[in-house]
Amino acid sequence: MNWTSENATPINPPVVSPVPPQGPKPKRSALPVLVVLFLFAWGLMASVIFEQGRTIQSQRWLIQSLFQDSSKLTQMEGKAFQKQYAAAQAQAAAKAHSQAKTPSTQDKTQDQAKQDSASSQAKTHSPGKLHKRSPMQPPTDADTMADERRTVLTI
Repeated sequence: MNWTSENATPINPPVVSPVPPQGPKPKRSALPVLVVLFLFAWGLMASVIFEQGRTIQSQRWLIQSLFQDSSKLTQMEGKAFQKQYAAAQAQAAAKAHSQAKTPSTQDKTQDQAKQDSASSQAKTHSPGKLHKRSPMQPPTDADTMADERRTVLTI
């Protein structure tokens, strides 16, 4: 064998391609990202539920406080109404008693006119039925002032 340039086959340099050969790629999984997002969402949901519980408790306390205030106010109004009714009954009894004892020195016509006006007045205003009082209006300054008992301090 003769190794000359005539008999030798030229050696081609290896071809380098710019694209790497298509082999199995390492797969990137989204599982860790999804786990982190799930834990974050779960933490947010737990904090919202906790805050809702606190808000509901605060509202329950406020409703109970308002109910107690309303009950006390109703009791006070009832007592005031009873005192007013008793005073009106005592005044009516005293007036009727004083009119019965005083001798009549007037004419019968004047007495008849008084009785007619009293009976017409009794028809319009029955002593047994007292009108319901309208609630008292708060002073105008009360709108601007805050009620210190019901202020909720939050951090």
